[in-house]
Amino acid sequence: MSSCHQDSPSIGLLPNPNIPIPRTTPGSPGQREITVAIVGPPNSGKSTLFNRLTGLRQKVANFPGVTVEHRSGLAKLKDRHPVTLVDLPGVYSLEPRSEDERVSHDVLRGAMPGTPKPDAIILILDSTNLGRHLVLAAPIISLGLPTLVLLNMADDLALRGGSVDVAQLAADLGAPVALISAAKGTGVDGIQQFLVATAVSLTAPKRPRVELPVLQDVPKCRQWATKLGESAAYRPPAPPLWTRRLDAVFLHPVAGPLVFVAVVVAVFQSIFSWAKPIMDGLTSLVGITGHWIGAQLPDNLFRSLLIDGIWSGVGAVVVFLPQILLLFLFIGILEDSGYLARAALIADRTMAKFGLQGKSFIPLLSAYACAVPAIMATRVIENKRDRTATMLIAPLMTCSARLPVYTLIIAAFVPNLPILGGVFSLPAATMLSLYVLGFLAAVLTARLLKSTVLKSRSTALVLEMPPYRWPTVRSLSLRVVDRGRVFLHRAGTVILLVAVVMWALEHLPMKHGKSPDIEHSYVGMVGKAVEPAIKPLGFNWKIGVGLITSLAAREVIVGTLGTIYGVGEGESGGLQTAVRRDLSPAGAVALLVFFAFALQCFSTIAVIKRETGGWKWPIAQFSYMLALAYVGALAAYRITGHFWH
Repeated sequence: MSSCHQDSPSIGLLPNPNIPIPRTTPGSPGQREITVAIVGPPNSGKSTLFNRLTGLRQKVANFPGVTVEHRSGLAKLKDRHPVTLVDLPGVYSLEPRSEDERVSHDVLRGAMPGTPKPDAIILILDSTNLGRHLVLAAPIISLGLPTLVLLNMADDLALRGGSVDVAQLAADLGAPVALISAAKGTGVDGIQQFLVATAVSLTAPKRPRVELPVLQDVPKCRQWATKLGESAAYRPPAPPLWTRRLDAVFLHPVAGPLVFVAVVVAVFQSIFSWAKPIMDGLTSLVGITGHWIGAQLPDNLFRSLLIDGIWSGVGAVVVFLPQILLLFLFIGILEDSGYLARAALIADRTMAKFGLQGKSFIPLLSAYACAVPAIMATRVIENKRDRTATMLIAPLMTCSARLPVYTLIIAAFVPNLPILGGVFSLPAATMLSLYVLGFLAAVLTARLLKSTVLKSRSTALVLEMPPYRWPTVRSLSLRVVDRGRVFLHRAGTVILLVAVVMWALEHLPMKHGKSPDIEHSYVGMVGKAVEPAIKPLGFNWKIGVGLITSLAAREVIVGTLGTIYGVGEGESGGLQTAVRRDLSPAGAVALLVFFAFALQCFSTIAVIKRETGGWKWPIAQFSYMLALAYVGALAAYRITGHFWH
């Protein structure tokens, strides 16, 4: 056993005479900007607390030299003193087995290059699962940093008949402890006092020395946590009756998968039916404003750049924002409610048959939003071969960047007909089939990898089942606004840049002060050069240009086509009409299949290169997915064309 003591400022939340409150005033001498790390087990409400403390004053980045995503943000205190909060990966232990645990271990110990050691720690634990979560308190407090222990979900604990002696637990830990509800904001004001006290002075009265188990001794930590809970008279809450009843259905071997399929179908149907009126409104708004702005400007190159280049290119993508937001809203509801953890168990039964371990499900699930954070999330997988296999198949899951492409083609070619008695529509069914196609390609590729170059032993899925909870409006709003901001940022940077470059290439080379027609411009030359390779797929040179520019980001093809048709055709019937005229139905199916398989995202390639430490896997992955996309599109074009005729 090793001993350590906790020298940290305390807060006025505890009736504990051993933990005095430092008397501070705003602007006291020695006050400086501080960094506070928020750490806790998964499903403890860590991110909910971080969102509440920072609001939208946050950013997402990677630790220097390590592709593990973390969020940092400013928490403005009442005395206006800035405090930087760092949301570390959720961990059960600081024993660095997985990459997430290694990152948290290194950051908290000041061993992460380029990242300062935190001045203080906020340790958040689930009060309804305190027996398990208290194990993390020993290694955290033994670090000797000022630490505030927050017992989250206090409302749920009381509602279900649980209790804990907070003052006794604080005395045993030698650190301030508070019961809070991060979702409802209860008790969060007390955190301000802790942060202010830490910001004013990092020197506090000495605490009684508290005996803690050796940092890496997990069995002793568990025994210590059990004794601590007994000393604090911890009474675990009764399992919620409705959680047991819902799990009897959702985790049933037959009913569970059926409910899962029904949920997925409902999500895609809602994305189409609910988003369409808003998308139509945005399309009209983009058109009306474009015409109005164009009418105010003289007919010159600047007007052409602004209206035909930027407005057509960026506007063609922005109209898909409602679908993106709805997708993330539904993902947020399913995650915050606790259902996604159940979906992981359901999917694990299938994934194990293809050689993937259970921990691969969460990264693959997040790949439906974006492959980049999904690849980062593979750091929780201890086995290197399993982790590599998961990284390589993650881009085959249908990310949100594909959604604008799918929507454009489906809206242009698939009639809005009701199916399944009117509860489902043909466009939604087409969209769902593309998601299923990507998933099947991913699991079959995983099977191929795990039976050849990446063989390894199977690992059982160990997953904590949180109780079902009502998602909060605040949490969902922050999630949706954050993802919308990311989408619009890409539209305002990558897509904007591509639109400007595309417009310039369409107007060059100029002869006698006049722009060439689009087929003889630099864009046309590039398109004509690649056309022979893609003609067997039913694509013309305009689609070829879009395929090239979409390497920057998949949705860029929509902006590219908007720019090409807006300049070259003077098309008044909209982008859907133009695409419908240039693509046959068989070609449209081929294009959908191509985008379902191809790795058209430089960001993903760069992350995989960093993650694997070289170019071998990224090059192999890009080549494999390109070949799969080409062969799949060719087969789709010929089969569809045969039946169509």
